[in-house]
Amino acid sequence: MASSSGAREPRISVWLTGEKPAPRRRAEAELTGEQTGGLDREKIVATTVRLLDAEGLAKFSMRRLAAELGVTAMSVYWYVDTKDDLLELALDEVTGEMPLPDPADESEPWQEQLRRLAIAYRQLLVSHEWVATLVGRYLNVGPHAMRFSDTTLSVMRRSGVAPHRIAGSMGSLFQFVYGFATVEALYRERCRAAGLDQNTYLSRIMSAVAQNKDFMDRHGETVELTQARVDRDLERMWEEDFAVGLDTVIAGIEAMRDRLRDA
Repeated sequence: MASSSGAREPRISVWLTGEKPAPRRRAEAELTGEQTGGLDREKIVATTVRLLDAEGLAKFSMRRLAAELGVTAMSVYWYVDTKDDLLELALDEVTGEMPLPDPADESEPWQEQLRRLAIAYRQLLVSHEWVATLVGRYLNVGPHAMRFSDTTLSVMRRSGVAPHRIAGSMGSLFQFVYGFATVEALYRERCRAAGLDQNTYLSRIMSAVAQNKDFMDRHGETVELTQARVDRDLERMWEEDFAVGLDTVIAGIEAMRDRLRDA
């Protein structure tokens, strides 16, 4: 859609359009004889999530979805207006998988509640590798996403961090989680594409590095650090490294709160 100035208006969100949902077209489908195969939006979204998990975002299309559902592509459009809308719906659907603490439960320290939220977010990004891309593409303001955001905000308010610093503190935490989990998910994807488990994949890489004397001479310390990981269980390594990083970020939030409070 173009504005009066000729510039293309940015797409906002399926959650903010204020339009009636696409299922209003069901009556039209019945009048024209279009077969919808007992579809509903919930079934379409669930199948979308399953396809995205199994085949990835690059291979997903409305035609592929329709084939999986056993209907025509047009039938899917009786329930969702666009592919973008459907992907937003799928994004919020899996966001709802994250367990949330109760911010009103003051028996649990705010640091622990924040840690639980970060762990849940990492699990979401690793379990559904396509989520990281969609989080960067869409506003992500569906009901599940906003419940997660509201819960995090309530936890941060309990922390004693100055109100004007809460957004930045939340950003530092979840940008760390997003970056860590995205790297982790991409590594897992490369291993699957190569048909190797994580440890074998890393061993093959390090073997090639060890044979490159020039590389070893220039980057010996980094290679040594990485080599120490070859003999470890990488699943455990991910957990340990994430725990260290998460503790560091939360401790930093707490330290900055106290530094500014004492200034």
